[in-house]
Amino acid sequence: MIDKFTRRGFLRAAALGAVPTFLPADPAVAAQELPDFPPGVALGRSAYRNWVAEITADGLWACAPAGPEQVVEVVNWAWRHGWRVRARGSSHGWSPLTITRGTPPDAPVLLVDTATHLTGLALQSPTSVRVGTGVTLEALLTHLEGHGLGVTAAPAPGNLTLGGALAIDAHGTAVPARGEQRLPGHTYGSLSNLVLSLTAVVWDEETGAYGLRTYARDEADCAALLTHLGRSFVTEVVLRVGANSDLRCVSRTDIPAGELFAAPGGGGGGRTFASFLDRAGRVEAIWFAFTEHPWLKVWSVSPTRPPGSRRVRTPYNYPFSDSVPGPVADLVGHIMADGAWYLAPLLGAAQYDVAALGLVATGSADIWGPSKNTLLYLRPTTLRIATNGYAVLTGRDQVQRVVAEFTAFYRERLTAYADRGRFPVNGSVEIRVTGLDDPGDVGAAGARTPLLSALRPPEDRPEWDTAVWLNILTLPGTPYAEEFCSQLERFLLRTFDGEHAMTRVEWSKGWAYTRDAAWSDGEVLGHVVPGSFGEEAWGQATEVLDRLDPHRVFGNAFLDRLLR
Repeated sequence: MIDKFTRRGFLRAAALGAVPTFLPADPAVAAQELPDFPPGVALGRSAYRNWVAEITADGLWACAPAGPEQVVEVVNWAWRHGWRVRARGSSHGWSPLTITRGTPPDAPVLLVDTATHLTGLALQSPTSVRVGTGVTLEALLTHLEGHGLGVTAAPAPGNLTLGGALAIDAHGTAVPARGEQRLPGHTYGSLSNLVLSLTAVVWDEETGAYGLRTYARDEADCAALLTHLGRSFVTEVVLRVGANSDLRCVSRTDIPAGELFAAPGGGGGGRTFASFLDRAGRVEAIWFAFTEHPWLKVWSVSPTRPPGSRRVRTPYNYPFSDSVPGPVADLVGHIMADGAWYLAPLLGAAQYDVAALGLVATGSADIWGPSKNTLLYLRPTTLRIATNGYAVLTGRDQVQRVVAEFTAFYRERLTAYADRGRFPVNGSVEIRVTGLDDPGDVGAAGARTPLLSALRPPEDRPEWDTAVWLNILTLPGTPYAEEFCSQLERFLLRTFDGEHAMTRVEWSKGWAYTRDAAWSDGEVLGHVVPGSFGEEAWGQATEVLDRLDPHRVFGNAFLDRLLR
C-alpha cells in the first residue's frame, strides 16, 4: 500500500527514501538476540527501503564491518546461527534481490553495510584500479578522471555502489559509432565485463568455514561471480580501465516519436533512432507518457569543445530533473493522494515541458566535458518511480526494427487502456543501446564471460552484437500497471523469441509479471528466464554459486526460487 502524498511529503520521500538509518544497538539486547556476535563489528538496527519504497523492512539487524576480514567473521557467525546475510549499498534497486517484501523485523536476516568501510580505491597499474565494493560510481569515476582514465559508459545514478552495480550487470548506453574503434581497456558491454579479478567470501571445504578467496578472470568459478544477483558477497575487485574521453551530449526535444521510432523504411529519414546511433554510438530516448516528442540525448566523442557547447566540470547537469519541480510535484501529489490517475496525460505533458524548457533555461542542451560529467546525471532527489526492464539482444542492423516494434505495441496498448479510462503509465519509456559482454575487451588471456549477465552473447547467434534496453516507468501503486506490464512482457517474449532478436530480463528492475504483481509469474521465473541464458550456462552458474555458498547464507526466499 502506498502512503498518501502531500507535495511536501513527496519531496521529503524523494530526498530521503533510499537513505538507510542505522541505530546503534543496545549491548544487552544485542547479546541476547545475537549471541556471540563478533566483537568490534559495529552493530545496530536499520530500516531497508528500496528505490521506490515498495519493498521495505523495519528494524532489521545491521552491521558495518571495518574490512573484508570482519565480513568473514560476520558471515561465519551467520552460518553457525542460521542467519542469512544481505549486502547493502545504496539500495538503489527495484527487484527483491536483497530483501523480499514482507520481511518481518525479527527475521534472521542481517544487513551488511558495504558503503561505510569497504571503500578502498587505488590504481593497481596504469590500466587497472583496485576498488572496494562499497565505493560509489561517482567516487570511482572521479578517481579515474584524476588519472586521465575512464569508462565508455556507466549508469546515470552516481550513488550506486560498485558491488551493487556488478551484482546485476549494470550498464550505460554505448555501441561503436560508424568507424569508431574500441579503445584499449574499454568495453561496450556491462561494468561486469571490466573485472580482472574479484575477492569474495566463499565456503572453504578444508577449513570447514567461510573465508576470502580471490578469483582471476580466467577461472571458471569467476564467471558465476561476475554477476551473482546477491548469491555471493564480493568485497573487492580489480577493474580494467582505459584512457578517458571528452564527451559532448546534445539533447533534442523536437523530433516526433513517429519519426524517431519509425519502422525501417518507414520515412524516418536521417532522424531515426538508428541513424543517431550510427553517427554517435551513444543514444538515449526518454518518451514521456501521452506526449509526442521524446527527450533524445546523443553523446559523441569530442576531444575538443565544439563551438556552442557548454563546458561542464561536474556531473548532474540537468537540475530540472535532479529534483521534483513544483508543477510535477503538485500533479504527483494529487494523483497519489487522491487517486487521480486520469491526470497521467497532464503529468506526461508537464514532464516534457519541464525538460524542454529546462534544457534551454539551464544551458544544458549542448554540454561537453570529461566523460563522467555527462554520463552521470541522476541524483537521489529525482522522482522516485517504478520501472520494468528488459534487454533485447539482436544484430546492430536490427535495432531500428526492435525499437519500432516495441514502441508501436506500447503506443497501441496505452491508447487502448486510455480509451477505457485506465492510465497504467504516468512516467516514461526509456530506451538505451549497448554492446554485449565480449570477454576479449578486458585484455586478459582466457577471460570468462559473465554467465548471468543479460549481455552474455548467445553461443548460437554469433551475429548478434547489440542489446536494446527497454524500460517503462510509472508511479508506484498505479492501477493496472502490473497488468499492462504483463501484456508488454508477453509481447516482448513472443516477438523477440530468438528469430531476429531475443528477450532477457534486466535483473534490478521489474519482470515476471502477473496481472497483480511483478516477480510472480512462475513460468517466467522457472523456465523463460533460465532458458534465455541456455540450460548449460544457467546450470553452471547455479552449481558454482551453490558450491561456494552451500549453506545459502547469501540469499533470500526469492533467490531460492529463482536459482534453484
